Amino acid sequence: MPQPPNIQQMLKQAQDMMAAQQEAQAKLAEQQVEASSGGGMVKAVLTGDMRIKELKIDPDAVDPEDVEMLEDMLVAAINEALRAAEELQSNAMSGAMGGDFDPMSALDALGGLGGLGGGGAPGGGPPALNRAQRRKNR
Repeated sequence: MPQPPNIQQMLKQAQDMMAAQQEAQAKLAEQQVEASSGGGMVKAVLTGDMRIKELKIDPDAVDPEDVEMLEDMLVAAINEALRAAEELQSNAMSGAMGGDFDPMSALDALGGLGGLGGGGAPGGGPPALNRAQRRKNR
């Protein structure tokens, strides 16, 4: 016979996970990523919480006859810095999650979702049909 879930332990794990996430988010705000484009003519610095900290443009990149090139370099540098910041966030959050607490297995231990979103009908019967499927079957 399966043991009932230890609710206190699950709550403690969830609280620990939330505290670790908050700590990771605070650290992210202090970290910075940098990206450049146009051979270093445009440089973007972002914090780990996706805030633009600094944007540098080499005066040689400013050509009144070719504003589009400068715009493209700005977009490229900012997008690359955003990608790097997202990667930093992903790494920080996966480290904060720890890996011990699996919310889906915790729900399963509590009896699942009761047919909500799980694809099956309540009570373990055949999958419940959505409204469009019921209309089609009429």
